[in-house]
Amino acid sequence: MFQKSLFTVALLAAATSAIAQPASTLDKVKESGTITMGVRDSSGALSYTLGDGKYTGYHVEICQRIIDNIEKQVGKKLTVKYQPVTSQNRIPLVQNGTVDLECGSTTNNLTRQKDVAFADTTFVEEVRVAVKASSGINGIADLNGKTVATTTGTTSVQTLRKNERARGIDFKEVFGKDHADSFLLLSSGRADAFVMDGSLLAGNIANSPNPAEFKIVGAPLSVEPIAIMFRKDDAGIKKAADDTIVALAKSGELEKLYTKWFLNPIPPKGVKLNLPMSENMKKVIASPNDKPAEDYAAAK
Repeated sequence: MFQKSLFTVALLAAATSAIAQPASTLDKVKESGTITMGVRDSSGALSYTLGDGKYTGYHVEICQRIIDNIEKQVGKKLTVKYQPVTSQNRIPLVQNGTVDLECGSTTNNLTRQKDVAFADTTFVEEVRVAVKASSGINGIADLNGKTVATTTGTTSVQTLRKNERARGIDFKEVFGKDHADSFLLLSSGRADAFVMDGSLLAGNIANSPNPAEFKIVGAPLSVEPIAIMFRKDDAGIKKAADDTIVALAKSGELEKLYTKWFLNPIPPKGVKLNLPMSENMKKVIASPNDKPAEDYAAAK
């Protein structure tokens, strides 16, 4: 009898928990009145800190537009909370619900789709190599015997090693805990090159004390779709994000946002990244989609 009572209590507790647990991210934010945006401290113009807990950038602004749409759907104003994330913890923090929208610089690929979901692509990235202008390095072939930096939790060095032009090239890898730390490895001379998304390289160079000291060299190593990330199998937030992005693309607003963040002076120093829109990015605006990186590689 005692065991039966315990079993009944356990069933009731489980049922109560199931009722209390929000069914989706939209239910969760409606109930709490708060939505958490995953942001990066140094992801170029996509997402970066202004200090004092303030964040801005191209993806931060797009996420705010998505939140505006979510507010209409849930019928209330939401408090936006910023949660700094890194390349290492961004996916776990989305999976466990700490972050509702990850608004950084994450590549949409098939491996990650097993754990999380992505909105339609909002930026098409090209992985590039940054070096000191005085280094004599002008391409992949010059990296033989050199030290190459990248950020822990990213795929850039793997991309470099898989590139046809890297065959027979032997280099040492060092890792920064975030993009700013990786750039510090380059600027301090502890690395000869920094391999990363071109926009992130351009952002770190533009915000360095002496931008002319650095340059981006060689052909793109890969083309990768960058997208806003959220929990897997959450149709409500997927629709809210995609509807917002499609509307921005059709209205011409997405192109204006690109110009604002990649071609015009940006805060806090008023620097220009001077990163013209690629042909792949133009195609994304013309026809929004959530194709993974593998589709871009297959289209070469």
